[in-house]
Amino acid sequence: MKTWVRRLRGAVGMGLTWAAGWAPIGAIIGVIVGSAVGLGPGALVTRWVGTLATLGFVGGGLFSSVLWVTERRRRFDELSIPRFTAWGAVGGLALGGLAVAIGLLGPGLSAIDIVIVGATTLLGAGSAAGTLALARGSARPALPAAEAATDVGLTEDEKRALLGSAPRA
Repeated sequence: MKTWVRRLRGAVGMGLTWAAGWAPIGAIIGVIVGSAVGLGPGALVTRWVGTLATLGFVGGGLFSSVLWVTERRRRFDELSIPRFTAWGAVGGLALGGLAVAIGLLGPGLSAIDIVIVGATTLLGAGSAAGTLALARGSARPALPAAEAATDVGLTEDEKRALLGSAPRA
């Protein structure tokens, strides 16, 4: 039971991280699209921020689940960034396609739907690569073997001084 709680916590954490990364991209897209259709630069910002933050949360959670199923026997240092990026791109493409299929931004296929699919594909790939890079960067170095830790080259006097007894004269 504890492993399921840990996995769920990891999926939610990855979803929140991806949502936080995708929301500013949504703001930029909202400004560009709002300006392009003549609504003003800020008219669609809130809608795009909410849309991409939601997609980022769902995408991060799904990516975490897919990663657990496909790569569960590997550690982060054993995974390649291109493979991780490909999984993220496939997940982003599927997520964008699903968003368009359910009509997230309205009925019918439009140019904005193509932007959603392209953005989720690129953001999924970039987020996956960033996730692996962060995970590798935060990995703790392994402790040295017990034999290496005991043989650090101290003299007998230094060993006694470290242990709190006075050196022999």
